[in-house]
Amino acid sequence: MSMHVTGTREQWLAARLALLEAEKELTRRGDELARQRQALPWVRVDKDYRFETEAGEVALPELFAGHSQLLVYHFMFGPDYKAGCPSCSAIADGFNGIYSHLANHDVTLMAVSRAPLAKLQAYKQRMGWTFPWASSAAGDFSYDFNVSFTEAALRAGTIEYNYRRSGFVMDALPTTGPVAQFAVMSGTDVPTYVRDRPGVSAFILADGVIYHTYSAYARGVDGIWSMFAWLDRAPKGRNEADGPWWRRHDEYGRS
Repeated sequence: MSMHVTGTREQWLAARLALLEAEKELTRRGDELARQRQALPWVRVDKDYRFETEAGEVALPELFAGHSQLLVYHFMFGPDYKAGCPSCSAIADGFNGIYSHLANHDVTLMAVSRAPLAKLQAYKQRMGWTFPWASSAAGDFSYDFNVSFTEAALRAGTIEYNYRRSGFVMDALPTTGPVAQFAVMSGTDVPTYVRDRPGVSAFILADGVIYHTYSAYARGVDGIWSMFAWLDRAPKGRNEADGPWWRRHDEYGRS
C-alpha cells in the first residue's frame, strides 16, 4: 500500500492557497465557456418530431411544458435493452432534486430514449425517479441528434458522434472492458448496446419557433454528472483506474 505525501498544517495551507488560485482560474474559465455556449448561433428546428409520453403522443413543442427552454438528456436505453445504461442511470439520479428548480427558472428537463414508453416507465418506477421521460421510438429525433445509430452505420464504422466521424467497427467491438460490462448490465449484447450513446441537447422556443442551441456528448456530459463533482473533491477521486465501479443505486450490496 503506497502512502500519500504528508506534511504540516502550514505546508498544507501553502499548497492549498496555490491550488485556490488554480481553482479560481478554472471558475473564471468556466464562466467564460458558459458565455460562449450561450453565444452559439441558434439553428431552427423545422422537422415534426413526435414522442410518446405519459400524456400520450406529443410533438417537440409540447416537451417544453409551457417553458421557453428545454434541456434534453439523451439517456442510453435502446429498444432491446432490458434496463437503462448504468452510467446514464447514475447521472439521472441527480435529476429529481433539480427538476423543480429548473422549472421555476423557465427550463424543462426531459430525458429522451429510444426504448418504448412502457419500458421507460417501468424502469423509472424501479429507480424512484419523478422527472419526465419521453420515448423517441417512433421518429428520427435520437438519430438526428447523433446519439443513436443504425446497424449499417456501425458496421461501416461511419457514425458521427461527438462531432467526429468515427466509431466502433462491428468486427472490432470490445468483448471485455466497460462497454462489454455495461452491455451485460443493460441486458443486451455489445453491438446492440453501442447503437445508443449519451448526450445533452438544449433548445429554445422563441416567437413560436424552436431552435437547437447546444449539444454535448461523451465526456462533455461529465459536467452534469453530480457524482463526479463530489468525487473530484474526495481524497481518492473518481477511482477509475480499474474501470467503472458504480452500479445502479438499488444494486449496491448485492453479491
